[in-house]
Amino acid sequence: MERRRAILDAAEALLREQGYEAATLKAVGERAGIPVASMYHYFPDRHQVDAELLRRHLRAIEEIVTAALEGSPLSTLREAADAVIDPLRDYFREHPSCVELWFSGRSEALAVLVREFDAVQADRFWRLLVERGLVSGDTPRLALQLAFEVGNRLFDVAFRQSPAGDDATIDEARRMVIAYLKTYAA
Repeated sequence: MERRRAILDAAEALLREQGYEAATLKAVGERAGIPVASMYHYFPDRHQVDAELLRRHLRAIEEIVTAALEGSPLSTLREAADAVIDPLRDYFREHPSCVELWFSGRSEALAVLVREFDAVQADRFWRLLVERGLVSGDTPRLALQLAFEVGNRLFDVAFRQSPAGDDATIDEARRMVIAYLKTYAA
C-alpha cells in the first residue's frame, strides 16, 4: 500500500508540475524511487495509474460536494447550482492534476470514470432538487444528466482557456444550467 501511495503521489506531482505528457510510467517510478520494472508489479500500465489517481480525486470531490449540498439550506436553484459548481471549480483550481485527467480524454477508462461519477451526482442532485421542491417531481432524470453534461463540457472549455478556469466561462455555465433547470421549477 505504501508503494502504491508513493506512485500515486509521484504521478500527482508530475501532473501538477509538468502536465500529462511528462507523467510517464518511467518518470513516475523515478520520482517515487521505484525501479521501472517494479512499477509493473503495482500498475500494469500508465492508464491504470491515471485511473487510480482519478478515483482518488473523485472520492475527494464527492466528499466536498456532499458537504456543500448537505450543509446549506438550498432554497433556490442558484444556491443549489452554486453548491455543486463552486466546490468543483475550487477543487480543480487546487488540483491541476485532476484537470489533466478529468478533461484530457486520454483514455476511455478515464472518460468512463467521469461519466459514471457525473451520472451518480446527477441522480443525487435530481433527488435533492425534488425533495427541496426546487424542481417538480415529474422532472426527468435525464434533465439533470444533461445539466451535468453541459456543465462538464463548459468546465472543460474554462480550464482550457486558463489553468485557473476562466471565470467568465464558468459564470456562463452556471447561467445556462440554472436557466435550463428553471424550466422544470416546481
